[in-house]
Amino acid sequence: MKIAIGCDHVGLILKPEIIRHLQERGIEVIDKGTNSPERTDYPRYAQPVADAVAGHDVDLGILICGSGIGISIAANKVPGIRAVVCSEPYSAKLSREHNNTNILAFGSRVVGSELAKMIVDEWLNATFEGERHQRRVDQISTIEQGGSLA
Repeated sequence: MKIAIGCDHVGLILKPEIIRHLQERGIEVIDKGTNSPERTDYPRYAQPVADAVAGHDVDLGILICGSGIGISIAANKVPGIRAVVCSEPYSAKLSREHNNTNILAFGSRVVGSELAKMIVDEWLNATFEGERHQRRVDQISTIEQGGSLA
């Protein structure tokens, strides 16, 4: 498995530990930045991660900013991306099982390192259930492509 990871300057608080955690699980990590504590804008890091996921250069992505909200919104602007921001493990698990999310986001001002690792593990261990959930993911794709569900 290969995962792209990106963060802004606030997300840099957790990123090195999450990278280590992923590598300990045998996952190849592609770091899309930032690697500087200087103030920066999260869309600059959300887009390269989202592009890598949408382009199938990596299997999944992880994004970290202060809250996880802004960076996930930016990632969701890339067609084919289903990014979710999670502050606890259960939602992360369900996001994969029901929504087939391909990017996980969280906030370094919201969760600590141990909780972040638990969120990542639940998300990675979950698998998409398909069936009725696939129909809903397909509907999301229709909306994304400018189609109507009416």
